[in-house]
Amino acid sequence: MRWGETIAAVLVSFVYGLAPFVTSTLTGVLLGACGAFWLLLTISDEPTDKNAPTVTPIHLLVCFYWVVALVATALSPVRQHAISDFINLTLYLLLFALCARVLRLPPFRNWLLVLYLLVSLVVSVYGVRQKLFGAAQLATWVDPESPLAKNTRVYSYLGNPNLLAGYILPAVILSLIAIFAWRGTARKALAATMLVMNLMCFRFADSRGSFIGLALASIVVVLLLRYWYSESLPKFWRTWLVPILLGSFVTLFAVAFGVSEEFRLRIVSIFAGRGDSSNNFRINVWTAVFQMIRDRPIIGIGPGHASFNKVYPLYQVPRFSALSAYSIILEITVEMGFIGLGVFLWLLTVTFNTGWLQLRQFRRIHSTDGLWLIGAIGSLVAMLGHGLVDTVWYRPEINTLWWLMVGLVASYWTLQPSHTNQEISPNPQPAAN
Repeated sequence: MRWGETIAAVLVSFVYGLAPFVTSTLTGVLLGACGAFWLLLTISDEPTDKNAPTVTPIHLLVCFYWVVALVATALSPVRQHAISDFINLTLYLLLFALCARVLRLPPFRNWLLVLYLLVSLVVSVYGVRQKLFGAAQLATWVDPESPLAKNTRVYSYLGNPNLLAGYILPAVILSLIAIFAWRGTARKALAATMLVMNLMCFRFADSRGSFIGLALASIVVVLLLRYWYSESLPKFWRTWLVPILLGSFVTLFAVAFGVSEEFRLRIVSIFAGRGDSSNNFRINVWTAVFQMIRDRPIIGIGPGHASFNKVYPLYQVPRFSALSAYSIILEITVEMGFIGLGVFLWLLTVTFNTGWLQLRQFRRIHSTDGLWLIGAIGSLVAMLGHGLVDTVWYRPEINTLWWLMVGLVASYWTLQPSHTNQEISPNPQPAAN
């Protein structure tokens, strides 16, 4: 198929261009189209240097993860409900496979990154507008007895401030990276504008879990940027860049903590334990989830919220109904047991290790692709940090971004030369007499 990659890029563009604005049903239809087209490409293409599918270690672990989910579905006590969510998981994994293929081509990679940043800019602008002009609060997202009960938390087009923060989180990281990667004053100014608007919307969403994700990602990105620029930095900056940047973040946090009462109360509420209604709700849900894991620790109850909704009421603390485990680690363990959790952690290890090895290669050849790789790694860390205390990770707007970042790392994968091959020349020259 001569235009296979182009058509694939168009389908993927529809997913990321429309995800914040359309229903989950339409997103599911687009995911189905992407999955079907990936299968068509895989079956029809002849293996050539241009379009041969590249099976990376990440692909193998994703396939292993899918197999474990299949077994969990087959052994689920609520198999009929698990099947529908297993199909959804399959569509996400097929999206990863298509993204990893499309992103290998630099024009499509640049286009998809720019598309996401532009769409997130639109989402952020509308979120900031809600803060300036007011927005109806669609649900009680803060403790009604807290001084922040009347605080406006923006939600933009996504209908939920925690979901909005999770969607904007990778955009914050990537817009920062764009300042370093894009050339030209106009492009850098656009990247700076994106960063400012994304940070403003992110702050106004007031999601405590996303604050945790951003803090972890900031540390990772600063350390990787320090590594990336270490050879070109003067000795003073090689020594003091990381302390200065981290100190600046701490200072900025301290200023915001001291100046903004809203920010201060939200941060303090993280450590309030059961004194905060949101914390108390999560603790009660986690208590029930631990009991669910205890009863089915090996392979879980089956993937998806439909399975969870059928089994959780048997364990729930009275008056604390929930749609999920409010932690992706606990959710994966409930759904696929410790086997599934082990495979997921293995997938994370392989993904980050693949990214690190390729980053070292890009640094040796001074390729700007290394900066986007840093952005992908930072985005994954940010979403994981947020997901430790929330499950917006499972929503289509976030989960599609997760597999886009994993696909971006996989698209850069190249076979690492062995130590032996590096030492032995392929065309040895005879020694001079």
